[in-house]
Amino acid sequence: MTTLFISDLHLEESRPGITGAFLGFLKTHAMGVEQLYILGDFFEAWIGDDERTPLQEQVAAALREVRDSGTEIFLMHGNRDFLIGNDYCERAGATLLDDPTVIDLYGTPALLMHGDSLCTADVEYQKFRANMRNPQMQKMMLARPLEDRQQMARQLRQMSMAKNQGKAEDIMDVTPEEVVKELEHHGVQLMIHGHTHRPATHDLEANGEPARRIVLGDWDTHVWWLEARSGQEPQLKKAPL
Repeated sequence: MTTLFISDLHLEESRPGITGAFLGFLKTHAMGVEQLYILGDFFEAWIGDDERTPLQEQVAAALREVRDSGTEIFLMHGNRDFLIGNDYCERAGATLLDDPTVIDLYGTPALLMHGDSLCTADVEYQKFRANMRNPQMQKMMLARPLEDRQQMARQLRQMSMAKNQGKAEDIMDVTPEEVVKELEHHGVQLMIHGHTHRPATHDLEANGEPARRIVLGDWDTHVWWLEARSGQEPQLKKAPL
């Protein structure tokens, strides 16, 4: 039995190499495994399930093929694609997950998150996140014409890039105290997340016992995934993009 975790692919039309790598990953690694978890920022931007670009439909069809092979697929929102809805998940054969979610990973409770909520030192971003995740705000956004939403997505991306250039690196990383807080709140010793683009395994302490935080990598220069097998420690793996 095998479970796979990926995040931060940032799929977009302008980078077909990443899309090709993902489609190849599905065929060589995801077909017939037990579960595939996609922990946010799957797409670089998402403005509603009604957009239906060729890329979005190609990816949905590929995921559906994996689902038909017997693999359960779970999708979590990221800070780039938080408007992905149940309509798209149904087309892709995926189940939308809450952030955070605790799963049973072969007998070990594991806390799954995208990871942006852990970056509490970035106060400005956390205010923006709370606003964008408000159901009423999302309802208002999705009610706007498609062209308006496309323009808004471009503007938000430009603003985000400009603001991040002026921020210290540690502000955009997780707050260690917040990690421990979340582990203890959920009563678990294992956390898996993405968002920071800093793949690594971190040992720490929570609930008075040893704990572990595994950070997934972004698909910029490498394909990153976490592979978990029954009776074995989860392993971070990478391959050239």
